[in-house]
Amino acid sequence: MSEGKRRYAPMVIAVVLLLCAVGASYVTLMNENGGNPPTAPVNGTNSGGAGNTDKAHEDGAYVQHEGEMMAVWVPYMSLSVEDNPSQEAFEKKFDAIIKTSKEHNMNTLIVHVRPFGDALYPSKYYPWSHILTGTQGEDPGYDPLSYMVEAAHKAGLEFHAWLNPLRIKVSDTPKKLSGDNPYTKWKNDKGKSGYVVDWDGDLYFNPAYPEVRKYIIESVEEIVKNYPVDGIHFDDYFYPTSDVDYDKSSYDAYTESLEKDTTPLTQNAWRTANINTLVSGVYSAVHNLSSHTVFGISPQGNIDNDISMGADVYSWGKTPGYVDYICPQIYVSFDHPLLPYDSTADEWRQLVKNDGVKLYIGLAVYKAGSDADEGSWEGSQDILQKEIEYGRELKADGFMLYSYDYLVNDQTKKEIENVMKIIEAG
Repeated sequence: MSEGKRRYAPMVIAVVLLLCAVGASYVTLMNENGGNPPTAPVNGTNSGGAGNTDKAHEDGAYVQHEGEMMAVWVPYMSLSVEDNPSQEAFEKKFDAIIKTSKEHNMNTLIVHVRPFGDALYPSKYYPWSHILTGTQGEDPGYDPLSYMVEAAHKAGLEFHAWLNPLRIKVSDTPKKLSGDNPYTKWKNDKGKSGYVVDWDGDLYFNPAYPEVRKYIIESVEEIVKNYPVDGIHFDDYFYPTSDVDYDKSSYDAYTESLEKDTTPLTQNAWRTANINTLVSGVYSAVHNLSSHTVFGISPQGNIDNDISMGADVYSWGKTPGYVDYICPQIYVSFDHPLLPYDSTADEWRQLVKNDGVKLYIGLAVYKAGSDADEGSWEGSQDILQKEIEYGRELKADGFMLYSYDYLVNDQTKKEIENVMKIIEAG
């Protein structure tokens, strides 16, 4: 999302060459799928999960909305109680989030429950998030996710659990990792040190390894098994750079493992295959466990950037078995000099070719009333309104607003008032 500084340099990738490259070597790379390609069947039958148990939904709390998605992202900053760490403070803050979201006619909350290789719930895979107590790994004494899901459902709101699949630490956040953080354990293990990557002062999980992908998939299963969430939501943080040095040792190990005369994938195609395997594995896991929970991804609005970071949005939009929805972050105005809203939304509408994949549009509420994008948000108070209307003309399935804190903000007040008018008018 936009809370972190972007470092993804635009890169135009020849999609035809990428598709040609992903050939015979694809199966070799994906041997943890039993020789299957990374695309999962529509019903996720190759996951090997616990089956379509729906255990977390037996309480009947499921409230999935009908019609247009009207969602708001709730980032970790909006949930933080570091300055006043208590269950009462957290629940009071989330109750206010529900109240404000309902007042603005939202029907879905996209809530950050794993921002930095951590968790806002008791997990056997990740330590407690620092935003609850100020210290990563410290048990707050309650289960925030349980409260949030129950409270959202009581209010008639869908709850999608928003996860950063690869991010561990960015820009000194969190300041200190706990001893039980996977990074801390793996980095000091010679056999697993490659599972994590240190890059430009930041830390990430390395999806090149089947063990890492399996770890992430199983941690998603943990949520779906234990909580009646309506969705699992990944954002746009995949590979943080196109620099070949980022995972050179992993890529070299891959090329050296191939049989003689086998042509290796290019490094970008190999990264794309790693991410596709992860994404299809999550899709299978979610659908094997629940018929009520969907899986969606919110990639960057700039498609060239997505391709350069291993996010194969073309396949996700047309091939069954990857996602239930795509929500590109089209965080620009109509007058953006390089990436105008209307032509960008048109590209995404054409990209989503699978009738089983819903298209939502992510909108930059935080830019309204500001001088962002060379001042193209200034001088108008109905940009967001027109963007929603344009999305409806394209027959998009709804929209998501980034972010919650800007629903009630002096800077965005006029724009939000105009958005509310068209929402209330239907």
